[in-house]
Amino acid sequence: MALSKREADRLERTLVATLTDACETAKAEIPGFEWLTHTVNYAAFPASLRVIWVFDTQANKDRALANGQDVRMRELTATALHDAGVTPGQPGRGVHFDCEEDCRLKHGGDWRLRLARG
Repeated sequence: MALSKREADRLERTLVATLTDACETAKAEIPGFEWLTHTVNYAAFPASLRVIWVFDTQANKDRALANGQDVRMRELTATALHDAGVTPGQPGRGVHFDCEEDCRLKHGGDWRLRLARG
């Protein structure tokens, strides 16, 4: 079911707030983690929701994933979504990991372009 413009705006503000809390927690805990963002098409919500965790380098991303930090980032995502009142269609499927280094190499540092390509 598509959300109204008012509902989507309210949910977007709530998601930004709860994901910001998750981001700040992760920055303190996970070496090389820098920021996160999300993409969503509210006409296809919640299935279209993607949360992208961004590291500084591929090496730090690989190290974090090898050390099981993806579990922690998925937990932080789940908590943020829960706090926002969102029940994901398929928990964990909308969580992705990326890095600044890859974006610079493949998209000239243009995150808008990178995220639009999925």
